[in-house]
Amino acid sequence: VQLQASGGGSVQAGGSLRLSCVVSGGTFSRYGMGWFRQVPGKEREFVAAISRSGRTTDYRDSVEGRFTISRDNDRKAVYLQMNSLRPEDTAVYYCAADSRVILSSPPRSGEKDYTYWGQGTLVTVSS
Repeated sequence: VQLQASGGGSVQAGGSLRLSCVVSGGTFSRYGMGWFRQVPGKEREFVAAISRSGRTTDYRDSVEGRFTISRDNDRKAVYLQMNSLRPEDTAVYYCAADSRVILSSPPRSGEKDYTYWGQGTLVTVSS
């Protein structure tokens, strides 16, 4: 299973970016999907997650209302729409797939819950 993230870049505070992650191999509809981010020197942190069906989402408090996670099971892709970006959102963003979550379960936010990881895409927000 491979995850390819894209869409990162540089933007001014208040701007928007849309991250994409395409999954190849495996059965995409069986995976809960998540986005995490990491600043150099700090631990990777949970950003958002979406259930296998796409009906349930979860966000870290600091991005709630600004970021939206979505998925397209036909395209085997997950997206993170990021609006009202802040300098503190600057990080490398990683998409990840949770292969052990069952269909009826909500999305999970623990890094250890995720089996497969993409390579990361850098988001830089300037003030």
